[in-house]
Amino acid sequence: MDGQAVKAILFDLDNTLIETSRAGGRAIRKTSGLLKTTLGLDDNTINSICDKFKQKLLQESFDPSAGRSIDEVRVDHWEKSIQETVGSESPPSLAAQCYYLWKNSRLEVLSLSTDVRKLLKQLRCEYKLLLLTNGETQTQTEKVKKVGCKEFFDAIVIGGEHVEQKPFLSIFTLCFDMLQVEARDCIVVGDSLDTDIQGGLNAKVRATVWISSAGGARPDGSVTPDYTIPTVLDLPHILQQLK
Repeated sequence: MDGQAVKAILFDLDNTLIETSRAGGRAIRKTSGLLKTTLGLDDNTINSICDKFKQKLLQESFDPSAGRSIDEVRVDHWEKSIQETVGSESPPSLAAQCYYLWKNSRLEVLSLSTDVRKLLKQLRCEYKLLLLTNGETQTQTEKVKKVGCKEFFDAIVIGGEHVEQKPFLSIFTLCFDMLQVEARDCIVVGDSLDTDIQGGLNAKVRATVWISSAGGARPDGSVTPDYTIPTVLDLPHILQQLK
């Protein structure tokens, strides 16, 4: 590290500032209850349906030009997950009920904690802050609005609105231009080695900070962040080292 001053911080959203995974787990549990009540299936079968849905989310490739909304696509995920597991048609509208229960249950518990809000307010007194989140535009916009991000950031960039998302250089260059800073003035903070940390390295930022609640163990062959912390609340310690 060359000791130059940090002027700006680029934050990831999901599982960095908000606990999306935990909210998703709660949403799946609520949806499991609906499936069990409606279909009268055993727990293993219900779990199989939900696992298939989660796998379809992971493999999702959404094309907004295809004429279907993200809501319609994800209703179809539930419909296919039920059919693939049970082998028969589900009751009319069940897939839609599952999707909207899952979606709304997840959104209603997403929030910036009091401590995270306090941290962002403090940091914004000294640094420019930008939220850079990958994902489909509607989905991420709903999260950003629900948790009230706007007041804490100088700019918000949602990957789905652009040709390339993290870790591609183009979206980081866009962020630097929006903040009127150079890459060397910035640090990138996020929970994904493949998108946040790799993207920061691609962009040649001042430093990359990996949020790893699991203790910092990295898969073989993964990129190496400059710093690793268990929670974003520990970021001030890293910033102090970078001064």
